[in-house]
Amino acid sequence: MPTFVINVPATSANIGPGFDVMGLSLSLYLTVTAEVSDAANAVTIAYEGANSDGLSCDPKSNLITSTTLYVLQCNGINVLPSCSLRINNRIPLGRGLGSSGAAVVAGVLLANALGSLNLSRQRMLDYCLMIEHHPDNVAAALVGGFVASYLIDVDRSGNIPASEAPPSATLDEQRERELRALAADASLTLPPENIGHF
Repeated sequence: MPTFVINVPATSANIGPGFDVMGLSLSLYLTVTAEVSDAANAVTIAYEGANSDGLSCDPKSNLITSTTLYVLQCNGINVLPSCSLRINNRIPLGRGLGSSGAAVVAGVLLANALGSLNLSRQRMLDYCLMIEHHPDNVAAALVGGFVASYLIDVDRSGNIPASEAPPSATLDEQRERELRALAADASLTLPPENIGHF
């Protein structure tokens, strides 16, 4: 069974005059190792590292896995594939280094890998920004380096998790997959396209 390793950097935002606009990725990482298994409906989460106290190991309330499930559901996959997650969080919590943004980005990247979704980086940013409303942190964590970004106001009601804690599919194929998922479950709230830019 496949194993995926996802590294998402910490970020520093609100740099100089760039409040809620400029962000910078740092060399401090949240690492998620996902080992896919054959077990039926089994998702286990284990945290490592000093910065994991109080983080949920319940797949329903964990920010990474709830984000993963949201993205999968928006693409017609209604359950998390069985897997074992080892999460090493080296990003201090509540210290302004984008720990919740990193968790959301990790969840979107995990969904993309587990579901073989082949989402574009822009579409992954859309999913991230539906959950985490700080484009400066999220864009820097997703694309790396120094970025300027913005966010437009969109409706975020519905099934969106709360933060705070081969050839790729074409854009048309991605949109068709999302629309099929929406037709199957009208309670889904798909993110509008291009709600943030970097």
